[in-house]
Amino acid sequence: MKKFIYFLLIVGIFGCGVSKQQIRVSSYKKPAIVLPETIKPYSVNGVLYYPLPNGEGFVQEGIASWYGKKFHGKRSASGEIYNMYDKTAAHKTLPFGTYVKVKNLSNLREAIVRINDRGPFVKGRIIDLSYSAARGIGLVGPGVARVRVVALSKEVGKIKSGNKYKPLVEAKDFKKGEFTIQVGAFEGEDNARRLADRLRVIFDHVTITTYVPYEGGTFYRVRVSLSEDLTEASQIVKKLEYLGFSENFIVAL
Repeated sequence: MKKFIYFLLIVGIFGCGVSKQQIRVSSYKKPAIVLPETIKPYSVNGVLYYPLPNGEGFVQEGIASWYGKKFHGKRSASGEIYNMYDKTAAHKTLPFGTYVKVKNLSNLREAIVRINDRGPFVKGRIIDLSYSAARGIGLVGPGVARVRVVALSKEVGKIKSGNKYKPLVEAKDFKKGEFTIQVGAFEGEDNARRLADRLRVIFDHVTITTYVPYEGGTFYRVRVSLSEDLTEASQIVKKLEYLGFSENFIVAL
């Protein structure tokens, strides 16, 4: 609702006779947000990106890890070839192409990375950084660290307010998408099938998918439920935890 109000505000500005010289915007047609000029931008390949205000964006704290040489040159979940020297990352739910700021809370070093893969598929870990990004925030040595992840939105124009211009940025809704919940992963297909049979008593949608890691072997992932809303998916997670499935987590498809 807030995003829609912001969009109406923008439309209202255009409709009040403000001259074209006062408004520097591209032909951007999607909902957008006017930000206070005090919010710090980050430049990525010549494009400015901003963290959205509290309640509008995506902020997450947890454990980060990294992945490197054995995945280098392999295809990521987005279809891109993983390059350990690019500043990229794997995340369970954020849309591919999203830029995020990752701050190592132990040393306050930061990196801006682009999400192009899914993972890490470990309960409690929230992001897997490429080798280059991990090295930049001092993560390579310890292997894991507590971080804060903040999703960034692209600047699409500026609107004049008084004698100054305020940035106009994409109004992304990071809670919308297509989500499922992974309940378990097994090396034995029979174990996966037994769990899936138990879960079908509770859930209409239960799947078993295979995953072949680069070091070899096959894992059978058991996943339940489909949701277009992250909040709704989180409620399924709580239900599963209440039923004793404590290692489950949400994944975007």
